[in-house]
Amino acid sequence: MTFTTKKKYCYFKENGITFVDYKDVKLLRRFVTEQGKIIPRRVTGSSAKMHRQLVRAIKQSRNIALMPFTNISVDG
Repeated sequence: MTFTTKKKYCYFKENGITFVDYKDVKLLRRFVTEQGKIIPRRVTGSSAKMHRQLVRAIKQSRNIALMPFTNISVDG
């Protein structure tokens, strides 16, 4: 039994993005789970260089409150 997987590709290279901006929250949300975790490079298929820029941009946007650290709300 052979399993075939979908070829992973770098989203940034496919769309011609050379720099990941921390103000582009719509793009950054693609790479964050509902719990607020950053999706790893091996899952997204992004290149190492672009993933480093992505992680830096997500952390910057969290620090200046453009993105939340978590999406879980506490009911009480």
